[in-house]
Amino acid sequence: MPLPSPEAVAAIVAEVAAQEIMPRYQNLGAGDVSDKNPGDPVTIADLETEKALTRRLKDLLPGSHVVGEEAVAADPAVMDLLQRDEPLWIVDPVDGTTNFAAGLPIFATIVGLAQGGAIRLACIHDPVHERTALASAGDGATINGKPARVAAPTEPKHMYGTVKLRFGERSLPLKIVENCQKVPPFMDLRCAAHEYMALGTGALHYALYRKLMPWDHAAGHLLHTEAGGYSAHLDGSAYDVTGPDHCHGFLYAPDAESWQALVETLTA
Repeated sequence: MPLPSPEAVAAIVAEVAAQEIMPRYQNLGAGDVSDKNPGDPVTIADLETEKALTRRLKDLLPGSHVVGEEAVAADPAVMDLLQRDEPLWIVDPVDGTTNFAAGLPIFATIVGLAQGGAIRLACIHDPVHERTALASAGDGATINGKPARVAAPTEPKHMYGTVKLRFGERSLPLKIVENCQKVPPFMDLRCAAHEYMALGTGALHYALYRKLMPWDHAAGHLLHTEAGGYSAHLDGSAYDVTGPDHCHGFLYAPDAESWQALVETLTA
């Protein structure tokens, strides 16, 4: 069975966001927010959006499965679906939940479609600003219909980026803190979806992540790749959606040369 078009997925995502997310934006009740873990909130919008997307995406592609952030929170065994060969939707219903719960307009819905361990399709939808990023493996990427393109390569001292240091062992953060004056100040939007769209427009040159939950990064990785960017783990290995959730560091950059320059600048 052929895979659906990115536009068909985008239509579903936009409709669900309009129905389940936006009516609750800056309108959450006292019982609408809880903590999965300390500092890791979930809202009624996350839960209802994932339910609706799960149903509609499976209807769009019969025989497909869904790995959603909230489903995994309820049952970690859902992650085992990543190892199967059937088409698999990877869903973050509200990426940037902390921002959403605080009433900040920096959140989005992320949907990726994988098959056989490869990401085939990506949709990132920002319902507040009505921006949608789409990517299809081998066919490029767009943001609101315009071609997505990463920033032009430049020297690290001119590169703006986001660096996540919270997770993992501490040797890398210590090195980066020692070297942070060699690049402009880091930016942290607390929302991978918006960071990936910033990479796809060239607003950010690079991003360094240490926690690679598939619902946060699978779709964004395809968007960045199709926008012409280069990325790899700091040891040079490629992204793997079925791989470990935590890593020493995974770096996105405009091209291989600037990737290497950033590694040498930030981690020397």
